[in-house]
Amino acid sequence: MQIILLEKVANLGTLGDVVKVRDGYARNFLIPQGKAKRATEANMAEFEARRADLERAMADRLAEAQALAAKLEGVVVTIARKAGVDGRLFGSVSGADVLEVLVAQGFALERGAVRMPNGPLKQVGDYPLEVALHTDVLATVTVTVAGEQ
Repeated sequence: MQIILLEKVANLGTLGDVVKVRDGYARNFLIPQGKAKRATEANMAEFEARRADLERAMADRLAEAQALAAKLEGVVVTIARKAGVDGRLFGSVSGADVLEVLVAQGFALERGAVRMPNGPLKQVGDYPLEVALHTDVLATVTVTVAGEQ
């Protein structure tokens, strides 16, 4: 299916690109999320008429994400979990746990923003994690997992 991107999509393209994607990806994700429209003549004309507004909105979202990244950079999050004497946790600390603490501290973040490339944290210690605020903006947060007896 041919679609017009209404915003930047990772590994696909930027605003205004006409790309071919699988039908299910377009119908089930891109179009319902408002990230794309079908590439018909009417939609192409409508897109060209709204292009300046969409570019301005995209620039505003990028500026907001950069401002939030400046506030978020270097924040230390402490999470206490039961742990054994060797420092292994009875359970784990997931991205949702980190996100919950960050939201409690007053940061407005979306679900899935915390990236954990090595999976859940299962040891006591300090871990640098990335928080994806925008497709182009990442902030680094330090998560301190403390063990409690």
